[in-house]
Amino acid sequence: MLAAILAFSCLLVVPVLQVGSWLVVLFASAASPGFGACALCWCSLSMRAIASTTRSGFPQPVLSSGIDTGTPHFSLPCSPYNEFMQRSLSLLGVCLLFLGGCKKQPQMDYTALDQSGMWSSNIDQLKAQNVSPAEVSQLAKLKQAGASDDLCVALFKAARDHHHDFSSGDSALNLSRAGYSDQQVLEMAHTDQIDILSGDAVMLKLIGLSNSTVQAVMRRRMQGLPTLTSEQIGRLKNTAMPEKQILEVINQGLSNDQAEALITKREALRNHSHTDFVRVRGRKPR
Repeated sequence: MLAAILAFSCLLVVPVLQVGSWLVVLFASAASPGFGACALCWCSLSMRAIASTTRSGFPQPVLSSGIDTGTPHFSLPCSPYNEFMQRSLSLLGVCLLFLGGCKKQPQMDYTALDQSGMWSSNIDQLKAQNVSPAEVSQLAKLKQAGASDDLCVALFKAARDHHHDFSSGDSALNLSRAGYSDQQVLEMAHTDQIDILSGDAVMLKLIGLSNSTVQAVMRRRMQGLPTLTSEQIGRLKNTAMPEKQILEVINQGLSNDQAEALITKREALRNHSHTDFVRVRGRKPR
């Protein structure tokens, strides 16, 4: 009778342990994928230990002297249970050590974009593209400076199209402040040269060239054609060369050495202009 009760209890305990273990896996997976993996490993190994213990059965009791086999008397087997608990605790310790090495994915914070005034629909577009914390900072800075949502999202997508994160917030901001339109800024971004071109592009505006000349110069730059630098164009303008003639020189596609030779010659002529000797005639003293 007692043996039947123990067998029935074993049948109850094992499923309870199994259910409890799988509940641990479910809760752990909801909390963290890494934690869930560790719990699953522990649960699987623990179930194998339980199965091994239950299959081995209870040890046959050693009959005392004077007691025959018909006497229903034997001691409760504690050794398999203790062995199972030792295995389970050891496995749990290993899983906890593994869990300590699991890195938890940091939670993204989109507060900066929300506070900058960006529409939630555009923020959702950036979320779908797995925007990074550094990109959030760049976009929020650009948006706070007055850039439109469309420009921010388009610049972000242009950078991702070239397989790198968006990090050109300062360049785009400087171009906008210099008077470049959103379309012109995006043209530079689509060629993936916005950081390279922004410095010279701002200087061309400061020199005082017309928009048509600036656009012609920037178009040659984006196409990779030989073009005078903003510093060289400024020097030519200081020699009193008309803007139309400057554009003609640019369209010639001079190399850097040829451009320097031309500029140096014009600067020399300017420096020596009106320096000829002039004889002063006056009345002779009496």
